[in-house]
Amino acid sequence: MSTDAFEGEVWVLTGSQGLYGEETLQQVAGQSRRVSDALSDAAEVPVRVVWKPVLTDPAAIRRVMGEANEDPRCLGVITWMHTFSPAKMWIAGLDALRKPLLHLHTQADAALPWATIDMDFMNLNQAAHGDREYGFLLTRLRMPRTTVAGHVGDPRVRARIGSWARAAAAAAAVRDLRLARFGDNMREVAVTEGDKVEAQIRFGVSVNTWGVNDLVAVVDAVEETAVDALVAEYGDLYEFEPDAAPGGPKHDAVRYQARIEAALRTFLADGGFGAFTTNFEDLGGLRQLPGLAVQRLMADGYGFGGEGDWKTAVLLHTLKVAGRGLPGGTSFMEDYTYDLTGTPRVLGAHMLEVCPTIAGERPRVEVHPLSIGGREDPARLVFDAAPGEGVVVGWCDLGERFRWVANEIDVVAPSEPLPNLPVARAVWEPRPDFATATEGWLTAGGPHHTVLSTQLGADELTDLAEVFGTELVLIDADTTRRSLAKELRWSAAYHRLALGL
Repeated sequence: MSTDAFEGEVWVLTGSQGLYGEETLQQVAGQSRRVSDALSDAAEVPVRVVWKPVLTDPAAIRRVMGEANEDPRCLGVITWMHTFSPAKMWIAGLDALRKPLLHLHTQADAALPWATIDMDFMNLNQAAHGDREYGFLLTRLRMPRTTVAGHVGDPRVRARIGSWARAAAAAAAVRDLRLARFGDNMREVAVTEGDKVEAQIRFGVSVNTWGVNDLVAVVDAVEETAVDALVAEYGDLYEFEPDAAPGGPKHDAVRYQARIEAALRTFLADGGFGAFTTNFEDLGGLRQLPGLAVQRLMADGYGFGGEGDWKTAVLLHTLKVAGRGLPGGTSFMEDYTYDLTGTPRVLGAHMLEVCPTIAGERPRVEVHPLSIGGREDPARLVFDAAPGEGVVVGWCDLGERFRWVANEIDVVAPSEPLPNLPVARAVWEPRPDFATATEGWLTAGGPHHTVLSTQLGADELTDLAEVFGTELVLIDADTTRRSLAKELRWSAAYHRLALGL
């Protein structure tokens, strides 16, 4: 288990049967415990792995699946058919399971003892066909799952299991997620709309609206000592432009953002919220659009979406949880403009709200006018994103289903300095190339608000989409216009057929 472990655990459930006798079952138990311990000790697996007694009959299987559902510590279950476990025994248990499932196709030892193999060895070590029996049943049941094949001593296998465990932890976090919308979404905008009821059915997230002035009342009640403490923290973590530093003519704007931050933390903590949205068109009695305050809360793992975009706020929180402890960062983002010379690049930013976890240098506190919103000049953190591999992911509601659209990218340094751009920003090159990626994104209906992550990649997104039962359109280095067009048609046909099943 990694040092950046999640709360919670995953259970290892090993299948066998009584046909082979008690001595064989004792060997199965010892070997499955060894596999479980290897996963629990693996740095790639960020959760505690718990071994459960070997399962040999339908009642025991159904019972342990029910326990997994009801135990808040259990994030998901890993199943392995060590010997031939007749799969009909698993029907009732799998039908009852409501937690994420990983089918691990492995065996106790990587190498075969060729010179000593006999039928006792063969009967003990027969996951090669026991898991095929089980895999058939999973397919027959249309059971969502991640399948991983290989020995647990292989770092690739451990990394795959770790990716699934991160998805399971994120799913558990979203099932309990409450999101506060301060005001509605931006007027006349289509893509930030969405079916909140369907989101709660599928993901578990509860999305509701609070009046902005409910927050303003908390802002007005913040003590000066709380503001002082936050400003001192800003000084430890960030640079100040001279005018924004204590004693400078713009420092009052920084203190007001600290007041908003303190109020938001109180409001969100008191309400049990893990994500929130704001809207520059609905600021009530706020003197500034929250900027620095939002950036700081995102850095602590809160989900956020601008202009009332609750879907992106949920997605950001989800990926923040999944990426916990990994190098890199994850942020709210928006494609803003392009450099179409040479190798085309995207310049991404937002009005104020880009998370400092993606920063490549020490962020700088600055205060500048905001051309929309009609409020005072807000304080914000300004920086360039650190170069590295990453993804941008957007969430859209197509009416009959949700879709995630993702593009693998390479974050790069800006081609030239940006001395007059007073916001945090990221520059990236889409894969496989600008035209294919952008045309594909537009064709897939991908939104303009996204989450940019340099912590996660295609494996984690695939596992997350599988856990949530959500369509994922991935644009990567191998994507072509023709392949993506076919994928979108096949996906549309599948999901429309699935609705009628």
